[in-house]
Amino acid sequence: MAARTAAARRSTWRSVSNSLLAPLRQNLLSTRSCRLCSSKQAIQQDKSSKRSTFRPDPSSTHDWIGPPHPLSNLRPIIYHIPENESELERRLRNLRQETEDWNHDFWTKQNASFSKEKEDFIISQLKAKGLTLRDKDGRRRSLNSEEMAVFYKSFLDRNRIRHASYNKDWYQRNFTITLLMARVVLGNMWRAFTERQSRKKDGAAPT
Repeated sequence: MAARTAAARRSTWRSVSNSLLAPLRQNLLSTRSCRLCSSKQAIQQDKSSKRSTFRPDPSSTHDWIGPPHPLSNLRPIIYHIPENESELERRLRNLRQETEDWNHDFWTKQNASFSKEKEDFIISQLKAKGLTLRDKDGRRRSLNSEEMAVFYKSFLDRNRIRHASYNKDWYQRNFTITLLMARVVLGNMWRAFTERQSRKKDGAAPT
């Protein structure tokens, strides 16, 4: 049973080929993954606030992409460590990893706050109507879309500055990451070119 469970957990991770555009594409995709959690996740937030303890070892050629976190809704990433990693490549990898962790922390806290405030709002509105959270049959009561729209607008208004600051930091980080990626690619191309030129010269040298 334990072996099957471990195998099932491993199957939730997938490797992504680290081609020229894959790292940048992954950064852009993670932006779209930043969204508020559902009411079902709100019920489970206390049980699911931590990531799975299972993490595969870094690969030398592939990034590992894990299942979405139940609160941040972001997929954890283990970035590959290239063989003979250069100082520039190490800086890029560390910045990408630090940015992922920063992004995960922001949305975990933001979604937890959203869920709690949403629950408090529903309870307060039901209480104002003289209703409890559950009916006589034990079924959970809810508010209609117009009533919930009041909460959604209020939440966005209260967090407008925080979201604006997040967006500013997010674009700054990704601009820096993109520049480092370009420098790494150009550096690798130049190294490959000089190595080819060196081999040609050695092959043409008189014996």
